[in-house]
Amino acid sequence: MKGNGDQQEPLPGLRLAPVVEGTTVPLGNKAARIPGAPERKVIESATRDLLERLAELQDAFYADGRHALLLILQGRDASGKDGLIKTVYGAFNPAGVQVAAFGPPTPLELKHDFLWRVHQVVPPRGMIGVFNRSHYEDVLAVRVRQLAPESEWRERFEQINHFESMLHANGVVIRKCFLHISQDEQRERLLARLDDPRKNWKFRREDLDDRALWDDYTEAYREALTRCSTKHAPWYVVPSDEKPVRNYLVARLLVETLESLHPSYPAMKADVRDAIRDFQ
Repeated sequence: MKGNGDQQEPLPGLRLAPVVEGTTVPLGNKAARIPGAPERKVIESATRDLLERLAELQDAFYADGRHALLLILQGRDASGKDGLIKTVYGAFNPAGVQVAAFGPPTPLELKHDFLWRVHQVVPPRGMIGVFNRSHYEDVLAVRVRQLAPESEWRERFEQINHFESMLHANGVVIRKCFLHISQDEQRERLLARLDDPRKNWKFRREDLDDRALWDDYTEAYREALTRCSTKHAPWYVVPSDEKPVRNYLVARLLVETLESLHPSYPAMKADVRDAIRDFQ
C-alpha cells in the first residue's frame, strides 16, 4: 500500500477477489467467515492505516475530478451495511461523499423504469458515492416476494449490465459488495436489536418474513452475482460475520481502487499564475 512511510503493509492474504462472470458463487454459512483471520486488534490497527490512506486519496480524487467512484452495498437484513458506511466512509471529507438508500419505490418512481430513481443519485465526477441497497432489489426482493412476473424481472439482468456499462464509459468506477452473513449470525444480530432499546426501531416485521425465505434469497443473490459481475462493474462477496474483517476488506478494496486511478492534484491554470505573479 502506498502512502506515509509509517503505514503498515496490508495484511497478506486478506483481500477480496472479484466474482468471475458466469461462475457459481458459494453462499453457504461457512463462506461468511475467513478461517484463520488475524486477531481483532491486528485487523483494527491495519484498518486504521487504510482509513488514513483513504482520506489522503479522497482529497486528491476530489481535486482531480476525472472520475466518480460508486460503491454498491447489498446484503441481508443485519448484514452491516449501515455499520460499514459509518466506519469506512467516516474517513472521508463529507463534502466529497454522497450516500443514497433505496426503500420501496414511491408512486412516482413506479411510473418510471426501475433505473430512473437510481440514475438520479449516481455520484458526479470527483465524488465518492455509496448505495445502501440499490437497483439490485429489482432482481432480489421483487423476485423473491413475487412483486413482478418472472418475464419482467428476468430481463433486468441485461438492463442492469447495460446501465452499469454506460456509467463506466462516462467515468463512473463501480465496485459492488455483497455483505454475506450466516443464518446464525443474522439471528444473533436480530435478537440484539430486540434486547437493546436503542435498536428496537431497526427491527421490522419484514425481517422475519425475509428470514423465512432464506433459501429463495440465496438463489436470487447467487444469480445476480453470477450474471452481473463484469469487468467494468465487478461483484465482491464480503465475509461479514466478523465486523472488523468486513470493514478491513472493504476499506482495502477502496484503497486499491482509488490507487489504481492515480488521482493527482491539477496544476495551477496559466491565467491564475499570471494574475498572482505580483500578489506578494
